[in-house]
Amino acid sequence: MNYKDYLGELVKKTIENNIWRQKKCINLIPSENTPSLLVKLLEISDPQGRYAEHKTALKKEREALAGSGALKGDQIYYYQGTQFIFEIEEKLKEVMKEYLGADDVETRAISGQMANEVAFKSILKYLSKGGDNLPKLSSTGRLASAMNNSLNGGGHLSAQPFGTLFNFIEEEPLSIPLQSNNPYRVDIEKMINIVDGKKPSLIIFGKSLFLHPEPVKELQKYLHSQKNYFPVVMYDGAHVLGILGSYFQDPLSEGALIVTGSTHKTFFGPQRGIIGIKVQNDSPYSKLANEIHTRTFPGSTSNHHLGTQLALLGAAIEMKNFRDEYQKKVVSNARAFAKALYEKGIPVEGGEEDGFTKTHQVVMRVKKFGDGKEIAVRLEQNNIIVNFQALPDDETFYHPSGIRMGVSEMTRFGMENEDFETLSEIMADIIINNKNRKNDVEEFRSKFTKMRFCFNDESAKEIYKNLTESIFENY
Repeated sequence: MNYKDYLGELVKKTIENNIWRQKKCINLIPSENTPSLLVKLLEISDPQGRYAEHKTALKKEREALAGSGALKGDQIYYYQGTQFIFEIEEKLKEVMKEYLGADDVETRAISGQMANEVAFKSILKYLSKGGDNLPKLSSTGRLASAMNNSLNGGGHLSAQPFGTLFNFIEEEPLSIPLQSNNPYRVDIEKMINIVDGKKPSLIIFGKSLFLHPEPVKELQKYLHSQKNYFPVVMYDGAHVLGILGSYFQDPLSEGALIVTGSTHKTFFGPQRGIIGIKVQNDSPYSKLANEIHTRTFPGSTSNHHLGTQLALLGAAIEMKNFRDEYQKKVVSNARAFAKALYEKGIPVEGGEEDGFTKTHQVVMRVKKFGDGKEIAVRLEQNNIIVNFQALPDDETFYHPSGIRMGVSEMTRFGMENEDFETLSEIMADIIINNKNRKNDVEEFRSKFTKMRFCFNDESAKEIYKNLTESIFENY
């Protein structure tokens, strides 16, 4: 093979894919987003190829290293040339603590799944030390019991016994019960009854099929009435990290101890993870954050991908500036989209009386029009990118009844309620009538090319020009 010729072909196909996905497609994958130019440029800046291993120094280490330059704040850094990284990491912690309402954050996880694994490791290690009122581990040193959203109930893969949770639990987790008339909402009374009877050590909220808030407040109210029962309440916010707050829900203020998340879905940053911790006044978990930091490094990672960490700070500053406007628009667009699809004759999940969704996600039931996989392929052939989804009453994932979508990326590219109504008409024609609307989709997409909720005024252009020149001047 002539690799130089192949390189030319590779570049050609990459450019074609860039144009197709960014200019010709309507992207409705709920776990994706396009980062801004600022975030992309920061990601490929110099830190992208660097290391900055560090950990919290013990007292004896601080005394031994005083004045050596190896200490930055209370951290021991094992590489030189890391002052800039130290500064951006400290600023990122500050911004993300404010965003999440957290006492502490760990920013070095490189994915949402790693964030979950770090949390599980940390919980197990913390409980293994014993302590008054803390749940006891099983005879094999694992969590005696846990409760989560099952896979059929929309739960995330990493919180399943065959996923990241595998090594940390003794037996199959208890399933959070769902309402019989709306399996996208929790049956709170049944949940409290199960918790009261089984006393699980770990309760994991959060889903990948995520339409309504989780009952963190209701669980916390029950826990406040109990003595000597302090389970770890964890909230996997991977899909909803970018809409946490007043327009959806605020899990740490509602009583969760830990929030984990991916930073590239509704939160419009690079692909990595985050862990937020908030300890209630009466909690025996006052030092759990220390365990989380240790389980991150050296427990789970060495190089924590400094390019994407720098880029995450850029995205976090964007979110700090545009949060309210962005979150309000995402939730409004999702509800308008769901309503419009329903009115076009496509069954929509989540409950009409509840407005179908309170998040960025919209879920269609397409079984009467074809298998979910086939409908997803048909939409892709028309330049509408979605993902097929098994619904709670499906017997198998091999023949899914549903299509799961998210509006966050196209909201950033400028789509409003009425635009999602137009899109619903096109999609209904493709799904119900099996029409080819590819040209219409390309023409429609051409109206939405300018990204919102980011810094794109004239002063920003000069900043990006200078940043670009600093990156490429040595090539």
